[in-house]
Amino acid sequence: MKAIIMGCGRVGSTLAHQLSVDRHDVCVLDRDPDSRELLPATFTGRFLVGNGYNRGLLEQAGIGTADAFVAVTSGDNTNIVGARIAKEDYRVPQVIARIYDPRRADIYQSLGIPTVASVRWTVGRISQLLRHRHVNPEVSFGNGETLLVREILPDWLADRPLRDLEVDGEIRVVAVTRGGHSFLPTSESHARPGDAVSFAVATSALDRLRSFLAKELGT
Repeated sequence: MKAIIMGCGRVGSTLAHQLSVDRHDVCVLDRDPDSRELLPATFTGRFLVGNGYNRGLLEQAGIGTADAFVAVTSGDNTNIVGARIAKEDYRVPQVIARIYDPRRADIYQSLGIPTVASVRWTVGRISQLLRHRHVNPEVSFGNGETLLVREILPDWLADRPLRDLEVDGEIRVVAVTRGGHSFLPTSESHARPGDAVSFAVATSALDRLRSFLAKELGT
């Protein structure tokens, strides 16, 4: 994955290091050249100085071929401008922005940009969104070891017993929304087209859950 991170504060530097360790191609943008010091000496990605919404800098960072753009500066306005440019002008597949003022959440939501908040949770949440693009956790429990994931089941799973999607100790079907009404499934419940299924899943099993849905996604 090729990711561009706008903002090299605690969140940006931690996320950049984490993705770099996982051998992703990472480029960090920040107006303050001294923020480079927050990145460890072992960081293998690039660091560019300048505004993350400057098109010349973005193109230097390789935004034309980027898989993800993450805006985590200290300002909501800067984050939303950078995120909009990445999403609307460069069509980056994954765009995520940090938000400080919850009153602005509706703005991001109307633009279809996922938002995150707080340092420790932010790093974990962004990592999940980037690594599990088609399995989007809604809620995390504890320190992120267990997640609540809600997905629309692909049509090819219709008429399959919902228990077939469960893995003991890793994945559990906890609720189904069908036709606007939610219910708790039994051992005899079967999937129907359009079902929105909520899973409780161990973070380590996200890839396994994704594999259940991958046929419809073509991945």
